[in-house]
Amino acid sequence: MMFGSEIDKVLVSEEQIRERCKELGAELTKAYEQEADKLLVVALLKGSVPFLSELIKRIELPLEIDFMDVSSYDGTESIGDIKIIKDLDCSVKGMDILLVEDIIDTGRTVYEVKKLLYNKGAQRVRVVSLLDKPERRVVNIEADYVGYVVPNEFVVGFGLDYNQKYRNLPYIGVLKPEVYQ
Repeated sequence: MMFGSEIDKVLVSEEQIRERCKELGAELTKAYEQEADKLLVVALLKGSVPFLSELIKRIELPLEIDFMDVSSYDGTESIGDIKIIKDLDCSVKGMDILLVEDIIDTGRTVYEVKKLLYNKGAQRVRVVSLLDKPERRVVNIEADYVGYVVPNEFVVGFGLDYNQKYRNLPYIGVLKPEVYQ
């Protein structure tokens, strides 16, 4: 089977992602240039890595990056409580944090991570997400910056996976239902 042939349709092309990252980078530069002495960009592993890589090239400010790996799933079910697999390497006390996420779905992970960062002493935590799927939200949280709002379909590519596959697709696509049902 040809790689990518399991994709039903492309929702967001590689070019659209690149262009939106340029726009987001300009917005973030403007938002933080007056406010942040030191910006810490925190990416949630693994899905946000391609987005992080494309986005930080477009932020024209000094910044540091760090990573967290958290899980809020047991199998395919979201359990609402997060387990920290990899914590930050640095202190966030008094820091401005930009939390980078690939997709906000139920919102549980971002909600819990944001709460955790404030508990660790962060001054401010803003969220940028490549994708937002508001139809699935179960907690009251919104990203401060969003690339694209997507419908309630199973999306993969550009970091998003199904069973650790499809992360390396250069676009966001909808997976054919027969692949995951």
